[in-house]
Amino acid sequence: MHPSTLFQLALMGLFVASIPLTMVWLSSDANKYRKLVWVMAFLTFDLIVFGGFTRLTDSGLGCPDWPGCYGAANPFIAHEQIAAAEALMPTGPVTKVKAWIEMIHRYLAMGIGVLIMALMFQSIRQWRKTKLDAFKPAMPVALFLFVCVQGAFGAWTVTLKLQPVIVTIHLLLGMALLAMLVWLGGREDYLMKPPAPSRDLARLRSLRTLALVAAAVLVVQIALGGWVSTNYATLACDEFPLCDGQFIPEMDFEHGFTLWRELGKTAAGHYLQFSALVAIHWVHRNFAVVVTLVLGLAAWRAMRQPQLRKTGKLIAAILLAQLFTGVATVFFDFPLAIAVLHNAGAALLVLTVTMLNYKVKYLLEVSQRTPANADAPANSYR
Repeated sequence: MHPSTLFQLALMGLFVASIPLTMVWLSSDANKYRKLVWVMAFLTFDLIVFGGFTRLTDSGLGCPDWPGCYGAANPFIAHEQIAAAEALMPTGPVTKVKAWIEMIHRYLAMGIGVLIMALMFQSIRQWRKTKLDAFKPAMPVALFLFVCVQGAFGAWTVTLKLQPVIVTIHLLLGMALLAMLVWLGGREDYLMKPPAPSRDLARLRSLRTLALVAAAVLVVQIALGGWVSTNYATLACDEFPLCDGQFIPEMDFEHGFTLWRELGKTAAGHYLQFSALVAIHWVHRNFAVVVTLVLGLAAWRAMRQPQLRKTGKLIAAILLAQLFTGVATVFFDFPLAIAVLHNAGAALLVLTVTMLNYKVKYLLEVSQRTPANADAPANSYR
């Protein structure tokens, strides 16, 4: 790719990042570092939702090279190549609309990468100056390294032609990036204003374990959901609660869950049978029962703690909405809006379950201190 194209893409990333940076800088919030973290978490959530939209509209190969579009910085410049590809295959992977969807997704990702770099440099500078816990650079540096890995998987998603395992890992890394930013934001919140201690340490310790189990179960379900989406198995079971008129239909688990293979193919290169898609869909659908039970129990247990009641209610509400959109996706034969909402619901569950985990962790730490230490201000921004 020509250096001028890379320069133009870098400028686009800086431009996208400059908008939230300016908003944070001009805000009345005195703690701009904390505000930047939460703005980045919000934008990462938006990027995940838009990434789901990109995938669900089959726009992942709207520009079949990376990081540009036919070697250009935007679809306007590559208009001739895109028009030629669209003329050959009007409903194919490359169209003007799909090219713009894919490039907007990349521009947003580049902007978040620039924001993470800005956060890392700011944390290092403030840490050297103040040595306050709020500016410890370990997490911002980890975020920078993590987003580099995520960018590599974004490139492989295109260059390996939407290979399901690569696309699924790309989704999981995006969710993990969101969780890391939410965790960092939670740390900043609790360092600025530590929670009041709780006297019920036994329940808190039990809830801490349950919250970790809920997070693990949710990761598995998101991986399964990503596997359904990347293999286009959403409508392999087109009724609910039955699948092809049976509770246990004919399924091919071996080929359905072979990870390293091309899209729509077996590892041997043969076309993937429909029974493999049924297996993929069926496992995701039934594991949702486990997720509902575990997250529902964690939400109920959280609602019994005054400091965690709102978070527990939020998890319960999102969980119910996620179940509804999952069933509605099948019942209404995969309408795009509902499918995008289902993807957004998964990201919201990641966000809220992460919130529950950090709140329980910090609440437990505060509650385990002596009364004198519990009342003392934390080493944060002061």
